Amino acid sequence: MSTIYLDYSADTPPDERVLSVYAQSARAFFANPNSAHSFGASAKQIVDNSLTKTAELLGVSSDELILTSGASEANNLAVKGIAWANRRRGKHIVSTFLEHSSVSGALTYLQEQGWEIDLVDILPNGKVDIEHLKRLLRTDTVLCAVCAVDSELGTVQPVAEIAEAVSIHPNCRLHVDMTQAVGKIPIDLTGVHTASFAPHKFYGLKGSGVLYKAKGTVVEPLIHGGASTTIYRSGTPDAPAAAALSTALELAFREREERFSRVKALNGRIRAHFEGNKKVTVNSPDDAVPHILNLSVSGIKGEEMRRLLDERGVCVSVKSACSVANTPSRAVMAVSRDRKRALTSWRISLSHLTTDAEVDRFLSVLDSVLNC
Repeated sequence: MSTIYLDYSADTPPDERVLSVYAQSARAFFANPNSAHSFGASAKQIVDNSLTKTAELLGVSSDELILTSGASEANNLAVKGIAWANRRRGKHIVSTFLEHSSVSGALTYLQEQGWEIDLVDILPNGKVDIEHLKRLLRTDTVLCAVCAVDSELGTVQPVAEIAEAVSIHPNCRLHVDMTQAVGKIPIDLTGVHTASFAPHKFYGLKGSGVLYKAKGTVVEPLIHGGASTTIYRSGTPDAPAAAALSTALELAFREREERFSRVKALNGRIRAHFEGNKKVTVNSPDDAVPHILNLSVSGIKGEEMRRLLDERGVCVSVKSACSVANTPSRAVMAVSRDRKRALTSWRISLSHLTTDAEVDRFLSVLDSVLNC
């Protein structure tokens, strides 16, 4: 019997249409886009066209987009780059307990270099406490870093309200990690200074990502030397990857509502199955993105549950794929203040590719584990 994959928030299989675009571009436009000859010019045109298409979909300008190796690099470039560029204005940063390790790790690095980091409280519904955020923001706050959608709970953060709170502090820049939002829900970059995402979360390819940097926002680069599409990120532009990225984004935007409806129906089936079950606690709020469903099973640590399900042919994850194993979920801990619940939590992530038969089998397997 085939294995069931329920870890789509960690990675998605590339769409065949995306693979086709990549393969065709890799064959025809292999030259260095920085080269002055005709082959280089053709490759540069592919990059430029892809940036234009991506920008149109996001409602921004193409010169506000920086191609990266992924969301982790984009997050590091934004967090460290903004902090370094504004260090004379202040060394205070505000973030949350919910951030991906590529954000929290960058913040830890900055803290060791002398920056002061404050973490805003999370409400029981998983959202940022806006009033506490307002109290934390200061004249020397140079960065506020939040995720649009939490990767463990699927909580959708009030980005517009956060942007409004940040806007009254002229020295502060807002960075939003939109990796779990882009391609799943509508996004709005109004009031956002930088935003990151990667196409492998919406059926594109690994090894590429994007940092949106609003006009007038200054960051110091992580990578120096070598020509590129921008002064903020050196390195030879990857024309085939850029073409694949914009194709994946276009497909995700075009098919978003249909995909969303399908995933929401699957999520509802799973939630309904465990309603009233005293052994199972649903940690994801009702208004979370349906793609992510976080559960806790009383008496079974999250890592142990992942192993038990894997042995039975079901792939899920404990926290995000980049988190440290056998530690309490920071997200579940933040919303529940319950260490046992945080230690027993694990994540299902769904796709429009998930079948009803797969959900049926998953529920059957999980019931068998619960009844052991």
